[in-house]
Amino acid sequence: MPSIRTLPLRNLLLGIIFALTACVSAPVQEMSDARQAIQAAHAAGAERVARDTLLSARALLEQAERELESGRYREARRNARGARAQAVLAREQAEKTPPQDSEGM
Repeated sequence: MPSIRTLPLRNLLLGIIFALTACVSAPVQEMSDARQAIQAAHAAGAERVARDTLLSARALLEQAERELESGRYREARRNARGARAQAVLAREQAEKTPPQDSEGM
């Protein structure tokens, strides 16, 4: 049984190990968040008004998927977060743009 003096050190070491493990694990949540944000942008009409931003989001997600398959989790996490940010921007742009009136055509 560990002594009372070694418990804080042991807890600190366990915390550090847990933090390092979290950084190296697969970015499952980030990938899911990016996919959902892209779907929301598409549903909001971003294809019409923020096409380039939405394409950027999709490209970042595809890059993140390739990195995930290669085990490059840090890079995959970074690109998944970037994809989500671009998708959110595209959705916001789409939501600010009034729908086009198709009767005038």
